[in-house]
Amino acid sequence: MKKACFLFLILSLVFSCRKNEKLINPKAQVQTNLSLPNDSGQSKFSIIIHGGAGTIMKKYMTPEKEAAYRQKLEEAIRIGHAILKNGGTSLDAVEKTINVLENSPLFNAGKGAVFTHEGTNEHDASIMDGKTLNAGASAGTSIVKNPITLARAIMEDSPHVMLSGSGAESFAQEQGLAIVDPHYFYTEKRYQALQKLKDKAISKSEFNIKDSFYNRDMNDSKFGTVGCVALDKHGNLAAGTSTGGMTDKRWGRIGDSPIIGAGTYANNNTCAVSCTGWGEFFIRGVVAYDISALMEYKELTVQEATKEVIQSKLTKLGGTGGVIAIDKNGNLAMEFNTDGMYRATMNDKDDLYIGLYKN
Repeated sequence: MKKACFLFLILSLVFSCRKNEKLINPKAQVQTNLSLPNDSGQSKFSIIIHGGAGTIMKKYMTPEKEAAYRQKLEEAIRIGHAILKNGGTSLDAVEKTINVLENSPLFNAGKGAVFTHEGTNEHDASIMDGKTLNAGASAGTSIVKNPITLARAIMEDSPHVMLSGSGAESFAQEQGLAIVDPHYFYTEKRYQALQKLKDKAISKSEFNIKDSFYNRDMNDSKFGTVGCVALDKHGNLAAGTSTGGMTDKRWGRIGDSPIIGAGTYANNNTCAVSCTGWGEFFIRGVVAYDISALMEYKELTVQEATKEVIQSKLTKLGGTGGVIAIDKNGNLAMEFNTDGMYRATMNDKDDLYIGLYKN
C-alpha cells in the first residue's frame, strides 16, 4: 500500500512539472508548429524576375530578338529557382539570378548598361532581407562587375546601407569582389543610343529626359532595370534591383533602384518588391514601400496593392513603369502601366511563365 502511494506521488509530481513547464513557456508548442512548412508537408517557395518595362511591343520585336530575351530570362530564373528548390535562401536566389542578367548585354544593368552624358557607364543596385530588414545599396560605380553582389556585401559586411562612387569601389576591392576595366561595359548599341540623344540635345536647355525613356531606338524600347524577388522554404523574403540608369544621364543622377523603399523593399510581414521605370517618380512615390504599407495597414492583397500603386498613384503622378512582388504566402504580382515588361516566374511546382508584352 505504501509503495502504491509513493508511486502515485511521484507520477503526480512529474505531471505537475510538465504542466508548469507549458505554462512557463506557452509558445513552445506554437513555435514547433510554425517550423512546419505547411499542412501538406512541402515548403512553398516562388521567384519572379523583371528585365525592364517600357515600349515593348511585338511589332518592334524580331523573332530572333524575342527568342534571345526569352532564353536569358529562363536561364536567369532557373538559377534562382534551383537555389530555392534545394533549400537555399531567398537572398542567394536574388543575387545569383540578378548576376545572370547583369552579365548579359541584353539588359540595362552590368554588362549592358547605358551610357551617361560623359560617355561612361555608372551602375546602381540594392538588396534587402525581409527577415531582418537589413539592406545594402551602391550607386555610381563603374568598375564593379556585379553591382548586386556589391550591394549585398555592403549589407552584410559594412555598418552602412548605401555607398557610392569611388568609396563603394574601394569597399568592393577590399571585399575581393570582381573588378573589371570600365571598357568591359561598353556595347556599341548603347553607345550609339547615346550619340543619337546628344545630337538632339546640344545644350543643357534642350535636354529632354523623356527622350531617354520613350524613344525605342535610343533605349532599346524599355526602361533600364533588372530585378528579382523571392520567397524561400524558410518563409523569408528578399528583393534586389540593379540598373545602368538612363541614357545620357548627367550630374551624377541616381534613380530609384539603389534607394530602399523606392526601388526595392522586402518585409517578411508583407511582401518583397522590385521596381522598374522612370526612377524620379518611383522615388517621389516611395513605390516599393507604399505597396508594403497598403498591405500592412489597409490589408490589401499583393495584387490589389501593386495595382493601386502602379495604375492609380504612379499614373496620376505622371510616372510609368512596373513592379514585381511576392507576398509572405507566395502569391505573385506583376503590374505595369507600359506596353510591356520583360518578366518571368517560377513556383514550387516548377511552373514556368515568361512574358514580354502587355497581353
